[in-house]
Amino acid sequence: MAQDSTARAEQRVADLRILDGMLAFLRTRNARDYAITTPDGIDESRYVTIGGIEQYITIRGEDRSNPVLLFLHGGPGDATNPWGYAAFRSWLKQFTVVQWDQRCAGRTLGRSGPSVAPTITIERMVNDGIELTEFLRTTLNQPKIILVGHSWGSTLGVFMAKARPDLFHAFVGTGQVADPARNYLVAYDEVLKASESRGEQRAIKELREVGRPPWTDGRGYGVQRKWANLFEGADVFLASTFGMALMAPASSPRDVTDWFEGQGVSGGRLVPQTSVLEARAIGGEFAVPVFVIQGAEDFTTPTSLAREFVRTIRAPRKGFTPIAGAGHFAVFMESDAFLRALMSHVGPLVRRR
Repeated sequence: MAQDSTARAEQRVADLRILDGMLAFLRTRNARDYAITTPDGIDESRYVTIGGIEQYITIRGEDRSNPVLLFLHGGPGDATNPWGYAAFRSWLKQFTVVQWDQRCAGRTLGRSGPSVAPTITIERMVNDGIELTEFLRTTLNQPKIILVGHSWGSTLGVFMAKARPDLFHAFVGTGQVADPARNYLVAYDEVLKASESRGEQRAIKELREVGRPPWTDGRGYGVQRKWANLFEGADVFLASTFGMALMAPASSPRDVTDWFEGQGVSGGRLVPQTSVLEARAIGGEFAVPVFVIQGAEDFTTPTSLAREFVRTIRAPRKGFTPIAGAGHFAVFMESDAFLRALMSHVGPLVRRR
């Protein structure tokens, strides 16, 4: 019996060593395949003191004279740095892409720890973003930055663009949060409608069991998100991000742990604050161009609400581009199509300077 236990333990150790070796090989390969090799390229990662704590950013692009694009991840707390090296690969010819692990997300959480969680407010996050933008303007010698926000990042981006329009060429939202008070209701209704049109009886049953929001516990949200992800094809994508994070150049198990933990820490603080925002706080008047590039079948931040957001806001220029066959994660799952739409909107603005 003792011999069997010892043999099993030795086998587990051997299996882990094989796994570690495979991951080390894949990280080395990805470091080579995704390396920036152009003469004027930039590939940096660093901690920057923002809002009194050290926050992690990466800066990557094939020509440092290109326009700078600051990407605001969603979640809250769902840092894209662990796997964004793959998602934004095609963008690096056109832009210098900055990814930022926001307060209590990813490596920023790993550096500061969860003790700073009580400082997380919408206002604090906006101030962090503005402080980072000013740092990027100086460091990268760019007068203005292109701001792109996904999901929660679209809420953050709206407030940043309104607070300091002088810093930005334009704001581009995707997975655009438009009306938090109506979001869950519309999302539920649209997923139920999609279930009925597909004849997906299990989805219909589960959705009708939890009923329309507001929900008193997390089950209703979980059911709606499960079927939204399945209908959007995002379930496979979301699973793949875990593998991409494990295989990321310079990745470590601690990075993956911080990535997961950050979603709980940040979400627990910010979701209650964002869910009570009114549409007029997010929409209204903008002093910068505003564009939304949205998956045509987004059941998380409904496309119908995002379209209405663009229709009702006032901005120097505005536009709405749906990406056919894509959902909430269009910016990642259809990154080339997203890039084409992005260039059509912001390219002329950047070339004017």
